[in-house]
Amino acid sequence: MVGDVVENAVQRRFELPIGEDAVAAAYYRVEGDNLVLIHTEVPSEYAGQGVASRLARGTFDLIRASGRKAILRCPFMVTFFARHPEYADVVAG
Repeated sequence: MVGDVVENAVQRRFELPIGEDAVAAAYYRVEGDNLVLIHTEVPSEYAGQGVASRLARGTFDLIRASGRKAILRCPFMVTFFARHPEYADVVAG
């Protein structure tokens, strides 16, 4: 892992740099004050290395810090949240 999760508002995604040119991303759409997390992508060569979980933690932490809420529509994010209820304050609904 080479970086921290950052928000790329232009592309509506949270990004985790994981290699020289590789990025894992959590895509969202905006609904009012909420971010609807719709899809998580990790390059296949990084599968099974905890990249998606690190991306999810960073995404939830950034959403928390911004005072926004997340609506979970991405199956991975739903599963991650079920295992990490400490993010209940971040999830709307």
